[in-house]
Amino acid sequence: MRLRDKVAIVTGGGSGIGKAIAELFAAAGAKLVVASRNLQALEQTAREIRSSGGAALAVQADLTVEEQVRHLVHRCVDDFGGVDILVNNSAAMIPDEVEVADMTLDHWNKVLGVNLTGTMLCCREALQVMMPKRTGSIVNVSSIAGVIGNPKRSPYSASKWAVNGLTETLAIEAGPHNIRVNSLSPAATRTERFEAAVRARAERFGTSFEDLMAKILSHYSMRRLAEPMEVARAALFLASDESSAITGQNLIVSCGFHMLNPTEIR
Repeated sequence: MRLRDKVAIVTGGGSGIGKAIAELFAAAGAKLVVASRNLQALEQTAREIRSSGGAALAVQADLTVEEQVRHLVHRCVDDFGGVDILVNNSAAMIPDEVEVADMTLDHWNKVLGVNLTGTMLCCREALQVMMPKRTGSIVNVSSIAGVIGNPKRSPYSASKWAVNGLTETLAIEAGPHNIRVNSLSPAATRTERFEAAVRARAERFGTSFEDLMAKILSHYSMRRLAEPMEVARAALFLASDESSAITGQNLIVSCGFHMLNPTEIR
């Protein structure tokens, strides 16, 4: 098992990519702590992992609050003995498409708070546990929006560009302690959340879900979206010893979206 005897924290582990990562890590032998604000979804993930013979704990936490992040890491240490892997997957996005000229500070701060500040706080607290043991791997789930500009979603795009910069910086700082830090940048992934967003956009534009999806997929060189488990497998590679010489890198998992670089469908 690739993560045998490892302890992993996965934020945003109640649904989508985060849930897939948690389930795959558990199947690979890790003990899991899943965290976010949605305790009901987290407990469902933890139950499913335990029913499959794994070990999992659900911890409700607002990742923008220092004390709650500190409590999350302490629970992980108290229950499982340490933190070997941290996956920062929680993310926020404003529901509407808004240009910077019309952006409210409240929307800006909400997204940056979760996506950037929350990521930093989780890294900071996990590093306090990892550094004395001189081992650890951090995977920051960024986005293709942190590689390519994303019009009308500036808080999300800016936060993900910043996460990639934070990843490189932490890789330099943590390297002497034998801790690796990498990021992972998916494009749109076939989740319930994404499909709901496409349906809402299709209705707004007066077109069908099928026609809009066909247009979206035409901008992916593989003509499909990644599945959550495909993204999870990339996260497993970065978290495991199979990538033991890799740090400060951003692994793009986009089914070729980044190569075609469209703007008109965003």
